[in-house]
Amino acid sequence: MAVTPVVLCLNRSGEATAHRVAEILGAQVHGREGRVDRADAFFPNALDHVRDLFAAGTPIVGVCASGILIRAVAPILADKRTEPPVLSISDDGSVVIPLLGGHRGANRMATDIAAALDAKAAVTTAGDIAIGVALDVPPAGYRLANPEDAKPVMAALLSGEGLTISGENIFCLDDTGGPVTLAVTEAPLEGSASRLVYHPQAYVLGVGCARDADPAELRTLVDETLTQANIAPGAIAAIATLDLKADEPAMNVLARELGVPLRVFTADELEAMTPRLANPSDVVFAEVGTHGVSEAAALACAGEGATLAIEKVKTANTTCALAKAPAPVTSPAGRARGRLSVVGIGPGQATWRTPEVSRLVQEAEELVGYGLYIDLLGPLAAGKTRSDFPLGGEEDRCRYALEQAAQGKNVALVCSGDAGIYAMGALVFELLDRGAGEGGVTDAARRVDVVCSPGVSALQGAAARAGAPLGHDFCTISLSDLLTPRADIIRRLNAAAEGDFVIAFYNPVSKTRRTLLAEARDILLRHRPADTPVMLASNLGRPNETVRYRMLKDLQVDEVDMLTVVLIGSSNTRLANLGEGSRMFTPRGYARRIDGDLKDVGNRHLETNE
Repeated sequence: MAVTPVVLCLNRSGEATAHRVAEILGAQVHGREGRVDRADAFFPNALDHVRDLFAAGTPIVGVCASGILIRAVAPILADKRTEPPVLSISDDGSVVIPLLGGHRGANRMATDIAAALDAKAAVTTAGDIAIGVALDVPPAGYRLANPEDAKPVMAALLSGEGLTISGENIFCLDDTGGPVTLAVTEAPLEGSASRLVYHPQAYVLGVGCARDADPAELRTLVDETLTQANIAPGAIAAIATLDLKADEPAMNVLARELGVPLRVFTADELEAMTPRLANPSDVVFAEVGTHGVSEAAALACAGEGATLAIEKVKTANTTCALAKAPAPVTSPAGRARGRLSVVGIGPGQATWRTPEVSRLVQEAEELVGYGLYIDLLGPLAAGKTRSDFPLGGEEDRCRYALEQAAQGKNVALVCSGDAGIYAMGALVFELLDRGAGEGGVTDAARRVDVVCSPGVSALQGAAARAGAPLGHDFCTISLSDLLTPRADIIRRLNAAAEGDFVIAFYNPVSKTRRTLLAEARDILLRHRPADTPVMLASNLGRPNETVRYRMLKDLQVDEVDMLTVVLIGSSNTRLANLGEGSRMFTPRGYARRIDGDLKDVGNRHLETNE
């Protein structure tokens, strides 16, 4: 199980059990506000919090009634092959129930927890009960080559068919010489509905390549090399290379296709492997500072006791070598290629945060951002290293996040709304694009994996609260002249006004910036009616959210602040009272089109009759 679980506690009667379970799992306790005295983090609403953790891929152990967990995750259940384990435990710790993810670790967790608590694990999965193991969850360091056949194999065993063990007996089952086979081998072997094939991941693949080498060239070399050595791709535990190659497409595509981690090493770390190399090269040393890349990386990653199983082989632009460890490799040495996730958490409401953003935040080792935005993550940020930056420190914030990722860390740069809309996304790429002498970042930072994930912008949140004001063409304009020349803002205001766009104003005012919003109002009044509807939306998605409507002529600067999104309608935007208050919408013209189409049909009919 890759992600550390979270133990939930909903009341004081289960608090002692929750902390005992957290100690067993090395996990945090998240407690319900006002009902639990001691916890690592607190949450206000159990259903929302469970749903948020589940969407992020976090295993959940709830010291609470099973029904609470079931009701929370039921609306978002989708794929049992990827969803995290969910377990419930009675307040007194006497019963442990794996509710979901039995074959993704829940049954094993339940058994381990029950043993530690001297409790009963209520495992109901047929295979676990009858056979004692889940055959689609092999021990760490082994990979099942044909998971799609696990179900018919389990069914055959449950129906009483005998079992044959071929190779290592990794499940410690009795070999009865039957027609069902569990085969453990490093060689390629075809599985079937009566044979499961497991590969011990005792090999590390070291690779090297020229800059921008074709990924297909490297994959072909690797496939041919493994085929000649009679080694299955599933026996590979990791791919290793020089850190200068961390961003090479060939390396990353290969790692994704093989489903294994990519590990990188400095030139000095690889140079330390030189006495063990079969093909040290002075040419390579002159180029990158180490006498070998593929052989050295394979040996360094596989650890002490590893030997070269395949010496360096090469094509015009790629090389590979294979090292074999004495036992399956469960923790490959080296550093991961750093990752920076640039995420938008929406206006702040947890239910408006996308599952992908929640997952990236959950996976991150360090959170970087304006302190208020990280605070809005609530319990999702608990226990993580966080680096808070003040407003005005945007460039320092982005540079720091990139350089932390350059050390091999998984970092999340937290923004409100959508990170690509008036936020840090553009600045991250600007820093990556700058030269070293132009205030850019280090070469190592340029090699990190940058992932951008969309969020609900304030514009979208405001529009949803209003109704559908963005039903036709719209634009956004920032009224902050800190980064944009005032003349440019005025030019854009005039163009948007003449174009009759619905307009969303970001950064409408600040303590020292009070005039541009009034100028924008006056410019717009020259091009659209004085009673054009305006929406003022503040603190969207938060408890103190407010939504107000005004006519354009009545818009006053003093009722707007930096937490307000101002939506100005076009000349066609309407404000209607529809029984539950005012709703703002902008027709796109469907009625005119439908009416016109009907007339056209009638005219064509008349012409045909003529």
